[in-house]
Amino acid sequence: MKQVNALVLRAAGINCDYETQYALELAGANAQRMHINELIKKPEILESIQILVFPGGFSYGDDIAAGKILANQVQHHLGDIVRKFIDDGKLVLGICNGFQVLVKTGILPGLAGADNKTQTVTITNNDSAKFDDRWVYLQPGTDKCVFINKDQRIYLPMAHGEGKVVTKTPEILEAIKANGHIALRYVDENGNTGDFPINPNGSMESIAGLTDSTGRVLGLMPHPERFVRKTQHPRWTRLGDDVTVDGMIIFNNAVKYVEENL
Repeated sequence: MKQVNALVLRAAGINCDYETQYALELAGANAQRMHINELIKKPEILESIQILVFPGGFSYGDDIAAGKILANQVQHHLGDIVRKFIDDGKLVLGICNGFQVLVKTGILPGLAGADNKTQTVTITNNDSAKFDDRWVYLQPGTDKCVFINKDQRIYLPMAHGEGKVVTKTPEILEAIKANGHIALRYVDENGNTGDFPINPNGSMESIAGLTDSTGRVLGLMPHPERFVRKTQHPRWTRLGDDVTVDGMIIFNNAVKYVEENL
């Protein structure tokens, strides 16, 4: 079987890189962590990589705005390289702070026909005006994203103070909805959208995750890498064999896609 190579990009303040590397390895990938400065010096490293991950944390202390400084680094030093990576059919995943980076580089939502270098979406302060840490249900909103199963609702932990997804204009929101860019929505256990705490940050359209026009880029606020073992579920002792390790769905699907298509 083909060896799948994944790269977890890190920077000062990133704090979920080890967990993300571990999740990728559980899924069968050969995963390594690398500081962005090293990748800037040797961008040819990406030639042997099929999955690029921007993990969670607080890159550069989230100074200015969450993920903005790392996004500027990516945009100015690696923007064209990452876009070629995507054009070559490879996968990009952004988790929490990594999702913030992807929208602030313009890579997401990645509307077809757009230059995908201009920011059209942002992720800003939660409506609650506080850091929120809870488990949430997520309902897939599209059948085009290779990381998710379109009919499978999942349950993941989230932890952020800036998770509210907002579009620059109403027209961009309509385009995102119409063209299947909403990968995941916050819902209750029955699949219904709602106000806080169902939608924990006030995101437009209850958006928890976005995908691009190819379906090979996913950004989401909740943390799949924090639910890769049954015992990480908050009710695992009561649910027993009924626990599905939902975080692994995203990593398993990524590795499977690469094995079958690249």
